[in-house]
Amino acid sequence: MKYKLFLFDLDDTLLDFKASEQCSFTRTLRELGFPEPGAALFSDYQAINLGLWKRFEEGKLTKDFLKVERFRQTFARHGLELDAEAASRLYLESLSETVVLVEGALRLCETLAALGEVGIITNGIDHIQRRRIASSGLGGYLSFVATSEACGYAKPDSRFFDYTTRMARSFSHDETVIVGDRLDADILGANRYGIDSCWFNPGKLVNASPAIPSCEASRLDEVLPALEGQASASPFLRSAPAGA
Repeated sequence: MKYKLFLFDLDDTLLDFKASEQCSFTRTLRELGFPEPGAALFSDYQAINLGLWKRFEEGKLTKDFLKVERFRQTFARHGLELDAEAASRLYLESLSETVVLVEGALRLCETLAALGEVGIITNGIDHIQRRRIASSGLGGYLSFVATSEACGYAKPDSRFFDYTTRMARSFSHDETVIVGDRLDADILGANRYGIDSCWFNPGKLVNASPAIPSCEASRLDEVLPALEGQASASPFLRSAPAGA
Protein backbone atom coordinates (compact mmCIF):
# COMPACT_ATOMS: atom_id res chain seq x y z
CA MET A 1 0.00 0.00 0.00
CA LYS A 2 1.63 3.24 -1.12
CA TYR A 3 -0.86 5.52 0.64
CA LYS A 4 0.01 6.85 4.09
CA LEU A 5 -2.55 9.65 4.43
CA PHE A 6 -6.25 8.83 3.99
CA LEU A 7 -8.60 11.84 3.82
CA PHE A 8 -12.26 10.95 4.28
CA ASP A 9 -15.33 12.98 3.63
CA LEU A 10 -17.75 12.53 6.53
CA ASP A 11 -21.38 12.85 5.45
CA ASP A 12 -22.67 10.09 3.19
CA THR A 13 -19.23 8.50 3.18
CA LEU A 14 -18.62 7.43 6.79
CA LEU A 15 -21.84 8.74 8.32
CA ASP A 16 -25.29 8.21 6.82
CA PHE A 17 -26.25 11.87 6.66
CA LYS A 18 -29.52 11.28 4.81
CA ALA A 19 -30.87 9.14 7.67
CA SER A 20 -29.75 11.67 10.28
CA GLU A 21 -31.10 14.59 8.25
CA GLN A 22 -34.61 13.19 7.90
CA CYS A 23 -34.84 12.22 11.56
CA SER A 24 -33.60 15.64 12.70
CA PHE A 25 -35.89 17.53 10.32
CA THR A 26 -38.96 15.62 11.53
CA ARG A 27 -38.00 16.12 15.17
CA THR A 28 -37.46 19.85 14.60
CA LEU A 29 -40.88 20.39 13.00
CA ARG A 30 -42.56 18.47 15.81
CA GLU A 31 -40.83 20.67 18.38
CA LEU A 32 -42.24 23.70 16.54
CA GLY A 33 -45.78 22.29 16.73
CA PHE A 34 -45.98 20.83 13.21
CA PRO A 35 -46.21 17.09 13.94
CA GLU A 36 -46.48 15.66 10.41
CA PRO A 37 -44.09 17.46 8.02
CA GLY A 38 -44.84 15.17 5.07
CA ALA A 39 -42.60 13.99 2.23
CA ALA A 40 -43.12 17.07 0.03
CA LEU A 41 -41.98 19.47 2.75
CA PHE A 42 -38.84 17.48 3.48
CA SER A 43 -38.08 17.06 -0.22
CA ASP A 44 -38.32 20.81 -0.77
CA TYR A 45 -36.09 21.43 2.24
CA GLN A 46 -33.46 19.06 0.81
CA ALA A 47 -33.51 20.78 -2.59
CA ILE A 48 -33.28 24.25 -1.05
CA ASN A 49 -30.53 23.13 1.32
CA LEU A 50 -28.52 21.57 -1.51
CA GLY A 51 -28.75 24.73 -3.58
CA LEU A 52 -27.62 26.89 -0.69
CA TRP A 53 -24.68 24.59 0.10
CA LYS A 54 -23.52 24.80 -3.51
CA ARG A 55 -23.60 28.59 -3.29
CA PHE A 56 -21.65 28.39 -0.01
CA GLU A 57 -19.01 26.17 -1.63
CA GLU A 58 -18.74 28.76 -4.41
CA GLY A 59 -18.11 31.44 -1.79
CA LYS A 60 -21.38 33.27 -2.51
CA LEU A 61 -22.90 33.17 0.97
CA THR A 62 -21.94 32.51 4.57
CA LYS A 63 -22.65 29.40 6.57
CA ASP A 64 -24.50 31.39 9.26
CA PHE A 65 -26.85 32.72 6.59
CA LEU A 66 -27.33 29.24 5.12
CA LYS A 67 -28.27 27.65 8.45
CA VAL A 68 -31.37 29.85 8.82
CA GLU A 69 -32.17 30.63 5.18
CA ARG A 70 -32.84 26.99 4.26
CA PHE A 71 -35.68 26.91 6.79
CA ARG A 72 -36.96 30.37 5.92
CA GLN A 73 -37.28 29.45 2.24
CA THR A 74 -38.86 26.08 3.01
CA PHE A 75 -41.45 27.57 5.35
CA ALA A 76 -42.22 30.39 2.90
CA ARG A 77 -42.76 27.94 0.04
CA HIS A 78 -45.32 26.03 2.09
CA GLY A 79 -46.96 29.04 3.74
CA LEU A 80 -45.85 28.02 7.23
CA GLU A 81 -45.54 30.73 9.88
CA LEU A 82 -42.76 29.04 11.80
CA ASP A 83 -39.62 30.53 13.33
CA ALA A 84 -36.70 29.78 10.99
CA GLU A 85 -34.07 30.73 13.56
CA ALA A 86 -35.61 28.41 16.16
CA ALA A 87 -35.83 25.68 13.53
CA SER A 88 -32.14 26.08 12.71
CA ARG A 89 -31.15 25.84 16.38
CA LEU A 90 -33.34 22.80 17.08
CA TYR A 91 -32.23 21.04 13.92
CA LEU A 92 -28.53 21.45 14.64
CA GLU A 93 -29.01 20.24 18.21
CA SER A 94 -30.80 17.14 16.95
CA LEU A 95 -28.32 16.52 14.13
CA SER A 96 -25.39 16.43 16.52
CA GLU A 97 -27.16 13.71 18.52
CA THR A 98 -28.46 11.66 15.58
CA VAL A 99 -25.55 9.64 14.23
CA VAL A 100 -25.90 6.71 11.84
CA LEU A 101 -22.74 4.98 10.60
CA VAL A 102 -22.45 3.76 7.03
CA GLU A 103 -21.93 -0.01 7.13
CA GLY A 104 -18.24 -0.84 7.38
CA ALA A 105 -17.09 2.61 8.49
CA LEU A 106 -15.54 1.58 11.80
CA ARG A 107 -13.73 -1.43 10.36
CA LEU A 108 -12.33 0.57 7.44
CA CYS A 109 -11.05 3.42 9.62
CA GLU A 110 -9.48 0.93 12.04
CA THR A 111 -7.72 -0.86 9.19
CA LEU A 112 -6.42 2.28 7.51
CA ALA A 113 -5.31 3.85 10.80
CA ALA A 114 -2.99 0.87 11.21
CA LEU A 115 -1.52 1.55 7.76
CA GLY A 116 -1.10 5.31 8.08
CA GLU A 117 -2.98 8.43 9.11
CA VAL A 118 -6.73 9.00 8.76
CA GLY A 119 -8.17 12.52 8.65
CA ILE A 120 -11.65 13.94 8.08
CA ILE A 121 -12.32 16.65 5.49
CA THR A 122 -15.77 18.20 5.72
CA ASN A 123 -17.66 21.29 4.63
CA GLY A 124 -20.04 20.78 7.55
CA ILE A 125 -20.44 22.99 10.61
CA ASP A 126 -17.38 22.60 12.83
CA HIS A 127 -18.84 22.02 16.29
CA ILE A 128 -21.67 19.87 14.95
CA GLN A 129 -19.31 17.62 12.99
CA ARG A 130 -17.01 17.20 15.96
CA ARG A 131 -19.93 16.22 18.20
CA ARG A 132 -21.17 13.75 15.61
CA ILE A 133 -17.71 12.20 15.29
CA ALA A 134 -17.48 11.90 19.08
CA SER A 135 -20.83 10.07 19.13
CA SER A 136 -19.91 7.81 16.21
CA GLY A 137 -17.02 5.92 17.78
CA LEU A 138 -14.72 6.90 14.91
CA GLY A 139 -12.66 9.37 16.92
CA GLY A 140 -10.07 6.87 18.14
CA TYR A 141 -8.98 6.14 14.56
CA LEU A 142 -8.73 9.77 13.42
CA SER A 143 -5.64 11.93 13.51
CA PHE A 144 -7.41 15.22 12.78
CA VAL A 145 -10.63 16.83 11.57
CA ALA A 146 -10.46 19.61 8.97
CA THR A 147 -13.61 21.68 8.51
CA SER A 148 -14.32 24.44 6.03
CA GLU A 149 -15.66 26.59 8.85
CA ALA A 150 -12.34 26.51 10.70
CA CYS A 151 -10.36 26.89 7.48
CA GLY A 152 -12.34 29.70 5.87
CA TYR A 153 -12.45 27.89 2.51
CA ALA A 154 -14.56 24.94 1.38
CA LYS A 155 -13.95 21.88 -0.79
CA PRO A 156 -13.04 21.84 -3.67
CA ASP A 157 -10.97 25.00 -3.09
CA SER A 158 -7.28 24.07 -3.07
CA ARG A 159 -6.75 26.38 -0.09
CA PHE A 160 -8.86 23.99 1.96
CA PHE A 161 -6.47 21.16 1.06
CA ASP A 162 -3.45 23.31 1.88
CA TYR A 163 -5.01 23.81 5.31
CA THR A 164 -5.82 20.10 5.64
CA THR A 165 -2.42 18.72 4.70
CA ARG A 166 -0.69 21.04 7.15
CA MET A 167 -2.62 19.23 9.91
CA ALA A 168 -1.16 15.85 8.93
CA ARG A 169 1.96 14.41 10.55
CA SER A 170 3.49 14.17 7.09
CA PHE A 171 2.25 14.81 3.58
CA SER A 172 3.25 13.66 0.12
CA HIS A 173 1.03 14.04 -2.96
CA ASP A 174 1.89 10.50 -4.08
CA GLU A 175 1.05 8.96 -0.69
CA THR A 176 -2.29 10.74 -0.13
CA VAL A 177 -5.78 9.74 -1.22
CA ILE A 178 -9.23 11.26 -0.73
CA VAL A 179 -12.30 9.05 -0.24
CA GLY A 180 -15.64 10.76 -0.70
CA ASP A 181 -19.07 10.62 -2.30
CA ARG A 182 -19.12 14.10 -3.84
CA LEU A 183 -17.67 14.38 -7.33
CA ASP A 184 -17.97 18.17 -7.28
CA ALA A 185 -16.27 18.59 -3.91
CA ASP A 186 -14.13 15.59 -2.95
CA ILE A 187 -13.04 14.20 -6.31
CA LEU A 188 -12.72 17.55 -8.10
CA GLY A 189 -10.80 18.86 -5.09
CA ALA A 190 -8.41 15.92 -5.34
CA ASN A 191 -7.94 16.52 -9.07
CA ARG A 192 -7.14 20.18 -8.53
CA TYR A 193 -4.74 19.42 -5.70
CA GLY A 194 -2.96 16.67 -7.62
CA ILE A 195 -3.74 13.72 -5.35
CA ASP A 196 -5.49 10.40 -5.90
CA SER A 197 -9.13 9.83 -5.03
CA CYS A 198 -11.64 7.05 -4.50
CA TRP A 199 -15.24 7.89 -5.38
CA PHE A 200 -17.61 6.28 -2.89
CA ASN A 201 -20.60 5.61 -5.11
CA PRO A 202 -23.17 3.41 -3.34
CA GLY A 203 -25.86 4.38 -5.86
CA LYS A 204 -23.61 3.25 -8.74
CA LEU A 205 -24.24 6.55 -10.50
CA VAL A 206 -22.78 7.43 -13.87
CA ASN A 207 -20.04 10.03 -13.70
CA ALA A 208 -21.04 12.76 -16.15
CA SER A 209 -18.89 15.40 -14.44
CA PRO A 210 -15.40 16.71 -15.25
CA ALA A 211 -14.07 15.18 -12.02
CA ILE A 212 -11.93 12.07 -12.55
CA PRO A 213 -11.65 9.58 -9.64
CA SER A 214 -8.63 7.31 -9.50
CA CYS A 215 -10.84 4.40 -8.44
CA GLU A 216 -14.39 3.72 -7.28
CA ALA A 217 -16.22 1.71 -4.61
CA SER A 218 -19.93 1.12 -4.03
CA ARG A 219 -19.46 -0.23 -0.49
CA LEU A 220 -16.96 0.69 2.18
CA ASP A 221 -15.61 -2.86 2.27
CA GLU A 222 -14.59 -2.31 -1.37
CA VAL A 223 -12.47 0.76 -0.59
CA LEU A 224 -9.34 -1.02 0.65
CA PRO A 225 -9.15 -3.42 -2.35
CA ALA A 226 -9.75 -0.47 -4.69
CA LEU A 227 -6.93 1.50 -3.08
CA GLU A 228 -4.60 -1.51 -3.18
CA GLY A 229 -5.41 -1.97 -6.86
CA GLN A 230 -4.82 1.71 -7.57
CA ALA A 231 -1.57 1.68 -5.63
CA SER A 232 -0.21 -1.07 -7.86
CA ALA A 233 -1.34 0.63 -11.07
CA SER A 234 0.39 3.42 -12.95
CA PRO A 235 0.37 6.81 -11.19
CA PHE A 236 -2.71 8.99 -11.56
CA LEU A 237 -2.39 11.49 -14.40
CA ARG A 238 -2.60 14.85 -12.72
CA SER A 239 -3.70 16.96 -15.64
CA ALA A 240 -6.58 18.88 -14.05
CA PRO A 241 -6.16 22.65 -13.81
CA ALA A 242 -4.84 24.07 -10.58
CA GLY A 243 -6.68 26.57 -8.43
CA ALA A 244 -10.22 26.75 -7.18
